[in-house]
Amino acid sequence: MKSKLYILGILLCAMSLQAQQKQVITAVDKTKNKIGAEFKLTLKTTVDTAARVVFPEPKTLGALEVINSYKIDTVAQGNRYELIKKYGLTQFDSGRYTLPSIKVLINNKPFYSDSLRVEVQNVQVDTLRQKMYDIKPIAAAPSDYSWMWKWFIALVLLAVSVWFAYRYIKNRQKKKIEEEVYKTPIEKATQLLNTLEQKQLWQKGEVKTYYSELTNIARNYIEEAIEIPAMESTTAELIEALQRASIKKKMTLTPETVENLQRVLQQADLVKFAKSKPLDFEIAEDRKKIEKTIVTLDQSIPAVEVVEEESLLNEMQRQEQIKQQLRKNRKKRIVFVSVFVISFAIAAFTGAVLVKGYTFVKDTIIGNNSKELLEGEWVSSEYGNPSVAIQTPQVLTRIDLSKTLPPEGMALIKEMQSFIFGSLNAKFMVMVSTTKLKQSTEIDLTKASESSMQYYQAMGAQNMIVKQEEFSTKEGLKGLRSYGTFSMIDKLTKSSGKFYYEVLLFNQEGGLQQITMVYEEGDQYAGQISERILNSVELRKMQP
Repeated sequence: MKSKLYILGILLCAMSLQAQQKQVITAVDKTKNKIGAEFKLTLKTTVDTAARVVFPEPKTLGALEVINSYKIDTVAQGNRYELIKKYGLTQFDSGRYTLPSIKVLINNKPFYSDSLRVEVQNVQVDTLRQKMYDIKPIAAAPSDYSWMWKWFIALVLLAVSVWFAYRYIKNRQKKKIEEEVYKTPIEKATQLLNTLEQKQLWQKGEVKTYYSELTNIARNYIEEAIEIPAMESTTAELIEALQRASIKKKMTLTPETVENLQRVLQQADLVKFAKSKPLDFEIAEDRKKIEKTIVTLDQSIPAVEVVEEESLLNEMQRQEQIKQQLRKNRKKRIVFVSVFVISFAIAAFTGAVLVKGYTFVKDTIIGNNSKELLEGEWVSSEYGNPSVAIQTPQVLTRIDLSKTLPPEGMALIKEMQSFIFGSLNAKFMVMVSTTKLKQSTEIDLTKASESSMQYYQAMGAQNMIVKQEEFSTKEGLKGLRSYGTFSMIDKLTKSSGKFYYEVLLFNQEGGLQQITMVYEEGDQYAGQISERILNSVELRKMQP
């Protein structure tokens, strides 16, 4: 709704300003002033003795700073009073500035002063008396980020060192656990079979890997317990060596045990080299055969006066301790990997910030609406009559102002079209509006611009800085460009935000064309959007 009332405020204020009488007389003591020097703005009004007059007390007037607000002088003129109000103004930057109209309340009715142009000039230097010196060469400033690079490199080296230390300690612990936990080959084979089942390899489709680990457990047990080279032997060589060892060691092996082992090894060879795919029940049966074969082989080895050190209960407790130790190691590994990943992410983020800058990294990773608009696909279109050809990040949406205009306003307007994208709440807004009047009337662009500034102030804009200059399109059509900044308090968050605005006004016979852009100050991407929009503006002639 605020955006819809914007054009209405500009148009009606511009027309009403022309119709008002000179109730407030405006004057300045000097139109050309030196930087930092004070000059006075004087407002005069003549009213009845019973009238109530309120002069404003601004801190700034456009881009000029109010350094003194003098007391009101009253001059009696019969039954009327002449009231004189003076303001002391200054500016510390050279250029030409526009004093905006000032609202004076007389009996609660607003009257406006005239806008004036003043010039602030640099102080002239007498080069004949003042000795001049050559310009000094550019001195290289020391880098503020040299120490940050050192910390970044140190952090990376620390992370790498911690990783290698973790791997070394982990391998040592693994060997130590194997040495302490697996006191006998049968214990080691049993634990490895349980671990293999927990992996669920063949259920996941990794049948070849499953058979490879299954047969390696059996071969490793035979090599450690019976002391024959099982890991490097073929299936035939292993069976033959096992039969010779059973005779030599006087092992009581049945033909069924040897046959079961041979079948599983041959099945594994087919899976690994012939890409055979056993059925699920066959895989389960092969696992049982290997487990039974290992137990049978272990029982067939002649006893050598082994003293039973632990009961079955102690064996179960020891197996539980093994599982707990493995779980602790797994948790430690997860914690270490998490710390390493976080440290690496912080190091990578810090390095990216140092190279690209914090803003770029934040906008790239987290996202930035203005950046997405700038880098997105733009739209070229024409709006209104007389039409405005313009490029924008998104298509502008038509808004209807006819219902918001009073009857006296609609009586002057033949046609009004307005289009908008964004809003002040979104901290980015671009709007295009065109107006055709029933009668050909010369619209004062300066007063229309001042009316738009008064509209912003009425909406809560504070500390408004206004600068104006001529603007020409590529076709040479001249208009007025008003730009500057203002601050506004967000009613929802109660926080103050600062905005940058630009308003382009063009006056064709019987018509007004306007382009408005407002965005949050400091938003570099929105600034690039505004510049691209300005460079794309093309105006069409009025169509009857």
